[in-house]
Amino acid sequence: MNDQVKVNFFASTPETCSYLADRKSVSAFANPHMDMDMRTYNELIRHGFRRSGGYIYRPHCPQCQECISVRIPVRKHRYSRNENRVIRRNADIKISTMKGRFRDEHFDLYRRYINSRHNEGSMANPTKSDYHRFLICDWTDTLFFEYRLNRILIAVAVCDITDSGLSAVYTFFDPDYTERSPGHFAILNQIYESRLRDLDYLYLGYWIRDCSKMSYKRRYKPLEAYLNEQWVPLD
Repeated sequence: MNDQVKVNFFASTPETCSYLADRKSVSAFANPHMDMDMRTYNELIRHGFRRSGGYIYRPHCPQCQECISVRIPVRKHRYSRNENRVIRRNADIKISTMKGRFRDEHFDLYRRYINSRHNEGSMANPTKSDYHRFLICDWTDTLFFEYRLNRILIAVAVCDITDSGLSAVYTFFDPDYTERSPGHFAILNQIYESRLRDLDYLYLGYWIRDCSKMSYKRRYKPLEAYLNEQWVPLD
């Protein structure tokens, strides 16, 4: 890591893994008491880190290395037939871009999404404070992409702008519009936005080979993975 960036890291206490059964997860996270800024975040994301609220973390499990940071080199991406079908299917969607801040309409959609997809987990029945801690951050350059059909908000994609690419933080959508593949469409739109902003990558967070919740990330080609402290093609 660049010598000019000095960050202390701490390990979290082991807790039940949200993705792989019968495993414990540990994260290495940047000192939460330091004044984090975009310059430091830009450097850390190049080394496989991720943001949750104002916390910057990376999996650091002693007996497991299944969480792999992945990114799409957007200049090399060529839309597949399936991806073009998804784009055509959503041609009537109006996309708006706005700065990241709390909006009641976004929270209401988020709560519907979480309670339809994660109603038995720790994310179930989120409060406004939960939402704010997870997605809102006062020091990041964050964008909210709104996807509307006939003025109805059907999806929101949250992403950060870093100097090397967009980082897809989270996407949530109306469960009634699942047939439109809104999550998939949001990623395809962020690939387009990355190119439009002359950025090289779209960071997708962590991919886990044996986790069905994470399997969708493997469909994007080409895909790069952060392995042994360097980015390499994921074959």
